[in-house]
Amino acid sequence: MLESRGFTFEAADASFELLLVEEVEGARPAYFQVESWRVITETIPDSGPGVEAVSEATVKLKADEVRYVVTGEGNGPVNALDAALRTAIGQAYPEVAKFELIDYKVRILDQGHGTDAITRVLIETTDGESSWVTVGVGHNVIEASWGALVDGLTFGLRRQHS
Repeated sequence: MLESRGFTFEAADASFELLLVEEVEGARPAYFQVESWRVITETIPDSGPGVEAVSEATVKLKADEVRYVVTGEGNGPVNALDAALRTAIGQAYPEVAKFELIDYKVRILDQGHGTDAITRVLIETTDGESSWVTVGVGHNVIEASWGALVDGLTFGLRRQHS
């Protein structure tokens, strides 16, 4: 069913493992609950030669019964989301500080739909010792990226706590 929506698990071992855990145990590991997230990208024309685009992301979540509202900045929307998400979760789980996004791949699945196409995102994350790949799918590349980011941190936390 998920593969018919664009998910692929051959290249996303961590997302596949989380899916298996959910099937066997009845629920995905839940180290945090996301309340909401948003991303804003703006241009700053007076920032020197050329026009700079800066992204800011806000993530609201609960971890260990504490609500965190964190803003992160980045050179793009996914970089800003990654920074905000890891900062928020890192307050409850300091081991997240060693997690790093090391590869990011985007693929358009239904060509011919232009900017309304279904997008698949693969993200590789490392803890400095090993790495894992997660997948996200959606009509919105940022939403697909968010799914892969959340899976990446969830998988990393599961490895740290098992």
